[in-house]
Amino acid sequence: MALLVAAAHLAAQAPQGLRVVPVVRGDHLEVSFELRDGFTPEVLAAIDSGLKTTFTYIVDLRLDASFWLDRKVATAVVTNSVEYDNLQRKHTLERDVDGRPEVPITTADPAEVRRWMTSLKDLPLFKTRVLVRNREYYVRVSASARPSYGSIFWPFGGGTSAQTKFIFR
Repeated sequence: MALLVAAAHLAAQAPQGLRVVPVVRGDHLEVSFELRDGFTPEVLAAIDSGLKTTFTYIVDLRLDASFWLDRKVATAVVTNSVEYDNLQRKHTLERDVDGRPEVPITTADPAEVRRWMTSLKDLPLFKTRVLVRNREYYVRVSASARPSYGSIFWPFGGGTSAQTKFIFR
Protein backbone atom coordinates (compact mmCIF):
# COMPACT_ATOMS: atom_id res chain seq x y z
CA MET A 1 0.00 0.00 0.00
CA ALA A 2 2.81 2.44 0.87
CA LEU A 3 4.41 1.77 -2.52
CA LEU A 4 1.10 2.55 -4.21
CA VAL A 5 0.79 5.85 -2.34
CA ALA A 6 4.39 6.77 -3.15
CA ALA A 7 3.92 5.88 -6.81
CA ALA A 8 0.73 7.93 -7.03
CA HIS A 9 2.49 10.84 -5.36
CA LEU A 10 5.43 10.74 -7.78
CA ALA A 11 3.11 10.40 -10.75
CA ALA A 12 1.25 13.51 -9.61
CA GLN A 13 4.47 15.54 -9.63
CA ALA A 14 6.16 14.13 -12.73
CA PRO A 15 4.02 15.68 -15.53
CA GLN A 16 4.36 19.22 -14.23
CA GLY A 17 8.06 19.08 -13.54
CA LEU A 18 7.69 20.66 -10.10
CA ARG A 19 9.37 18.81 -7.23
CA VAL A 20 8.62 19.75 -3.60
CA VAL A 21 10.63 18.64 -0.52
CA PRO A 22 9.57 19.73 3.00
CA VAL A 23 11.99 19.09 5.90
CA VAL A 24 11.50 19.83 9.60
CA ARG A 25 14.66 21.32 11.11
CA GLY A 26 14.56 22.68 14.63
CA ASP A 27 11.59 24.98 15.02
CA HIS A 28 11.05 25.56 11.26
CA LEU A 29 9.62 23.71 8.31
CA GLU A 30 12.09 24.25 5.49
CA VAL A 31 10.86 23.90 1.94
CA SER A 32 12.92 23.13 -1.16
CA PHE A 33 11.50 22.95 -4.65
CA GLU A 34 12.56 22.85 -8.25
CA LEU A 35 10.56 23.86 -11.32
CA ARG A 36 12.16 21.76 -14.04
CA ASP A 37 10.14 22.87 -17.08
CA GLY A 38 9.82 26.60 -16.39
CA PHE A 39 12.67 27.90 -18.51
CA THR A 40 11.26 27.63 -22.01
CA PRO A 41 12.87 29.27 -25.05
CA GLU A 42 10.12 31.91 -24.91
CA VAL A 43 10.92 32.73 -21.26
CA LEU A 44 14.63 33.00 -22.15
CA ALA A 45 13.81 35.27 -25.09
CA ALA A 46 11.72 37.55 -22.84
CA ILE A 47 14.55 37.74 -20.28
CA ASP A 48 17.18 38.40 -22.96
CA SER A 49 15.04 41.23 -24.35
CA GLY A 50 15.32 43.04 -21.01
CA LEU A 51 11.71 42.41 -20.00
CA LYS A 52 11.43 41.93 -16.24
CA THR A 53 10.29 38.35 -15.69
CA THR A 54 8.82 37.12 -12.41
CA PHE A 55 8.09 33.62 -11.17
CA THR A 56 5.69 33.57 -8.23
CA TYR A 57 5.47 30.55 -5.94
CA ILE A 58 2.56 30.25 -3.52
CA VAL A 59 3.46 27.74 -0.82
CA ASP A 60 0.56 26.37 1.23
CA LEU A 61 0.99 24.31 4.37
CA ARG A 62 -2.14 22.20 4.84
CA LEU A 63 -3.43 19.68 7.36
CA ASP A 64 -4.54 16.49 5.63
CA ALA A 65 -8.12 15.78 6.73
CA SER A 66 -9.54 12.44 5.64
CA PHE A 67 -13.05 12.57 4.20
CA TRP A 68 -13.27 16.31 4.74
CA LEU A 69 -11.82 19.51 3.38
CA ASP A 70 -8.16 19.96 4.16
CA ARG A 71 -7.37 22.89 6.44
CA LYS A 72 -4.90 25.54 5.38
CA VAL A 73 -2.43 26.11 8.24
CA ALA A 74 -0.26 28.81 6.65
CA THR A 75 0.71 30.35 3.32
CA ALA A 76 3.95 31.91 2.09
CA VAL A 77 4.56 33.72 -1.19
CA VAL A 78 8.00 33.65 -2.79
CA THR A 79 8.64 35.89 -5.79
CA ASN A 80 11.77 35.50 -7.92
CA SER A 81 12.47 38.18 -10.55
CA VAL A 82 15.13 38.76 -13.16
CA GLU A 83 15.84 41.81 -15.27
CA TYR A 84 18.56 41.82 -17.91
CA ASP A 85 20.59 44.97 -18.61
CA ASN A 86 21.55 44.77 -22.28
CA LEU A 87 24.22 47.46 -21.98
CA GLN A 88 26.09 45.91 -19.05
CA ARG A 89 25.20 42.35 -20.08
CA LYS A 90 24.24 41.48 -16.51
CA HIS A 91 21.15 40.10 -14.83
CA THR A 92 19.71 41.59 -11.64
CA LEU A 93 18.07 38.89 -9.51
CA GLU A 94 15.57 39.76 -6.79
CA ARG A 95 13.65 37.62 -4.30
CA ASP A 96 10.80 38.56 -1.97
CA VAL A 97 9.52 36.20 0.71
CA ASP A 98 6.10 37.26 2.00
CA GLY A 99 6.73 40.81 0.81
CA ARG A 100 10.15 41.05 2.50
CA PRO A 101 12.83 41.68 -0.13
CA GLU A 102 16.18 39.94 0.09
CA VAL A 103 19.35 41.64 -1.07
CA PRO A 104 19.40 41.66 -4.89
CA ILE A 105 22.35 40.10 -6.67
CA THR A 106 23.88 40.75 -10.07
CA THR A 107 25.31 38.06 -12.32
CA ALA A 108 26.37 37.43 -15.89
CA ASP A 109 25.97 33.66 -15.52
CA PRO A 110 22.84 32.29 -17.29
CA ALA A 111 23.03 29.06 -15.24
CA GLU A 112 22.79 31.07 -12.02
CA VAL A 113 19.76 32.92 -13.43
CA ARG A 114 18.06 29.59 -14.20
CA ARG A 115 18.76 28.24 -10.69
CA TRP A 116 17.58 31.48 -9.04
CA MET A 117 14.32 31.57 -10.96
CA THR A 118 13.37 27.89 -10.80
CA SER A 119 14.55 26.55 -7.45
CA LEU A 120 14.73 27.20 -3.74
CA LYS A 121 16.76 25.22 -1.24
CA ASP A 122 15.93 24.85 2.47
CA LEU A 123 13.95 28.07 2.83
CA PRO A 124 12.51 28.26 6.40
CA LEU A 125 8.96 29.28 5.51
CA PHE A 126 6.90 28.06 8.48
CA LYS A 127 7.37 27.70 12.23
CA THR A 128 6.68 24.24 13.64
CA ARG A 129 4.77 25.64 16.61
CA VAL A 130 1.67 25.75 14.37
CA LEU A 131 1.90 21.97 13.80
CA VAL A 132 0.44 19.15 15.88
CA ARG A 133 2.65 16.12 16.47
CA ASN A 134 1.83 12.84 14.69
CA ARG A 135 -0.47 14.52 12.17
CA GLU A 136 -0.16 14.32 8.42
CA TYR A 137 0.41 17.58 6.58
CA TYR A 138 1.34 18.49 3.06
CA VAL A 139 3.09 21.35 1.35
CA ARG A 140 1.61 22.49 -1.97
CA VAL A 141 3.60 24.79 -4.24
CA SER A 142 1.84 26.61 -7.08
CA ALA A 143 4.00 28.33 -9.68
CA SER A 144 3.08 31.05 -12.15
CA ALA A 145 4.96 33.51 -14.34
CA ARG A 146 4.66 37.17 -15.27
CA PRO A 147 4.38 38.32 -17.90
CA SER A 148 1.87 35.60 -18.73
CA TYR A 149 3.14 33.64 -21.67
CA GLY A 150 -0.17 31.92 -22.37
CA SER A 151 -0.55 28.23 -23.01
CA ILE A 152 1.52 28.42 -26.20
CA PHE A 153 4.67 29.76 -24.54
CA TRP A 154 4.37 28.97 -20.84
CA PRO A 155 4.13 25.19 -20.67
CA PHE A 156 1.59 25.25 -17.84
CA GLY A 157 -0.90 27.80 -19.18
CA GLY A 158 -1.96 29.59 -15.99
CA GLY A 159 0.61 27.84 -13.81
CA THR A 160 1.49 24.50 -12.29
CA SER A 161 1.47 22.95 -8.84
CA ALA A 162 2.72 19.95 -6.90
CA GLN A 163 2.52 18.75 -3.32
CA THR A 164 4.33 16.48 -0.89
CA LYS A 165 2.95 14.92 2.29
CA PHE A 166 4.82 14.50 5.56
CA ILE A 167 4.07 13.51 9.15
CA PHE A 168 5.18 15.96 11.83
CA ARG A 169 6.88 13.93 14.59
